[in-house]
Parts: sequence; structure tokens; C-alpha cells
Amino acid sequence: MRPLYLINAFLKVACLSLVFSIFSAGFAQSETRELVLLNWSEYMDPELIAKFEKQFNVDINEVYYESDDLRDAMLLETDARGYDLAVVNDLAVDVYRMQGWLAPVDMNNVPNLKHIEDRWLDAFSGVRGFAIPHFWGTLGIAYRSDLIDKTPSSWMDFFKPAESMRGKIGMIESSTEVIGMALRALGYSANSNDARAIDEAEELLLAQKPFVKSYVYIALNEQSALVSGDIAITMIYSGDALMVQEHHEMIEYVVPNEGGNLWADYLVVMKNSTNKDLAWAFINFLNEPENAAQLAQYVYYATPNEAAEKILPAEFLENEVIYPTEEALAKSEPFQPIPPRIKKKHSMLFARLLE
Repeated sequence: MRPLYLINAFLKVACLSLVFSIFSAGFAQSETRELVLLNWSEYMDPELIAKFEKQFNVDINEVYYESDDLRDAMLLETDARGYDLAVVNDLAVDVYRMQGWLAPVDMNNVPNLKHIEDRWLDAFSGVRGFAIPHFWGTLGIAYRSDLIDKTPSSWMDFFKPAESMRGKIGMIESSTEVIGMALRALGYSANSNDARAIDEAEELLLAQKPFVKSYVYIALNEQSALVSGDIAITMIYSGDALMVQEHHEMIEYVVPNEGGNLWADYLVVMKNSTNKDLAWAFINFLNEPENAAQLAQYVYYATPNEAAEKILPAEFLENEVIYPTEEALAKSEPFQPIPPRIKKKHSMLFARLLE
């Protein structure tokens, strides 16, 4: 039998260990966790970020990308590790799913999915069960009405500009968008796989190159080249045109006669995230109708959240840049996956533009 003093000492140590364990567990729960979001810049309302951070005792760390191609490269570099959730474009969802990068949607943790319009869950392959619709819009042209000789109505006005536009054109750092809209200008589908059509697009784009100021997406704040006038006309996404318009009243947006690209963005949770509970909670939070409506007005994009649309102001819902006319939608088309050989041809063409 052990001596009594040893037993008492053992019990004291055990009690102290239990108290320390309980205290440590409580402290761990009170620690601020970090949620890493891969996102476009200017694509999340800081007020909503702060509200969620306070409510869930979390720090949201936004990591920004400037193009879909750059986001793809960032994820490929780490095999999608180091990020909890991401905003991705329509075509990327299925690619990421097949890469094994995405966590399946946890329906129990996203009850606000009930507010999402069904058509955006089925609009692109691989979305249902792996991604939550975020926003949708068009790709078109923004321009300074006080700096151009002719209001653009066609993509050809953009790709075959007047001499006065030399060094005044802005582009997007994306082979898909640039080549796709050049194909539209030539009367082809943006998804054409015809080699001769792509060769024609290359000829058009190389002829336009001396007029291009930059192939990097413009800033959306008061330092924007479109605000300063360094760029007079640029390819741009619809809501971004309205965001930069806040800083200069002479900025206008148009979807050309040939139509543009009709796109959708999605929120996805990464399979390797160690904070999936928080990631789903954040997505659910963003889809509370009041929050979804607030975010839509911040970014100037159409929301797929039907409950949010019911509380949005009429001037927002009636803005044809945000909610295009049926005619503009009918002319526009979503991008489709392209074969590897065509993707390679696109990449080689775009590399020549960036030289």
C-alpha cells in the first residue's frame, strides 16, 4: 500500500492538472481564429467583414488576386493549401472539383442556401454540391465620355480604335476574356475552337497592341487610370464600372452590340481548410438576406439571392448595368471549357501580347 502522503500529493497534482486542462480548453475557445479568404480586391464590404469578425471572434485575412489566371497559379503553387475559402469564376469550379481541392457543400451549415435561385446552381458544370453562387454580371466596355471621339457600340470600336486612342486602352490580364471578345468582334462565338477564327483574333489583337496602355486590370479607386484619364476606354466587368464611376461622373459602361460575356462567381470552401465550420458560417452569414442585399449594393453586382432582391431598392434593380436588358443577355454568352490544344493556343497568343 502507498503511503497516505503520496496518495494526497498525487490527488493534488491530478486536480491541478484537471483545472489547468479546463482552463486551457476555455482559453483556446476564446482565442481569435483566422479565416483566409482568396478574393478579388474591392469585392467584400468591410462593414460585413467587421460584423462577422465580432460575431464569431475571428480575423478574416483576405488574400487578393488580379486575374482568374493568377488565382489558378496561386492555388496550383500550394495545391490549394493555406486558404479556407475562395471566390472563383464559373468555369473554375469544376476544374477545382476535379483537382480534389473543394469540400462538398455542408447543407446543414448553410441553411440560407434556400434563398439562392436554382438556375445559378445548374448554370455551370460541377457547381451543385460544391459551390455557392455569389454574384453574376457581364463583361463589356467602360469609357470616359469626355475623352473619346465616338461612343463605342461594337467590339470593333474597341479592337480597331481611332488614332486618338493610341496608348489609351485598358485590357484584362486574361486570355479567355481578351481572345473571347476579339472572337465576338469578328462575328464568332467567344467559345470558338476553330483555328482559323483564333488566327483572325490574333491578327486583330496584335494590330490593337500599340493602342493598349496596359493588360493589367484597372484599379477601382480614385487612383484608377480611368479616373485620371491615362486610360480612356477599357474592357471591364459591369459592377466594377459602376464602382469606378463613383470617382468620375463621365465614366460610362456598355455591352457592345455583339454581346459580351455572361459570368457568375461562386464561393467555395477548400478541402484542406482546418476551419471549415467558420468558412460555412461565413458563407451562410453573407446569404442572410439583409447582408446579401448590403453586399450587392457595395459591389454593384446582381445577386442570386432571391430574398435579398426583394429588399433591394428599385433604382438598384432597375439599373441596366447591374441587371441587363433581356436583349443584352440574349446576345451575351457564358464561356465554356475549351480543349487543351485550344487552351495552349490561347496561352501562346496571349504571351505574345504581353511581350
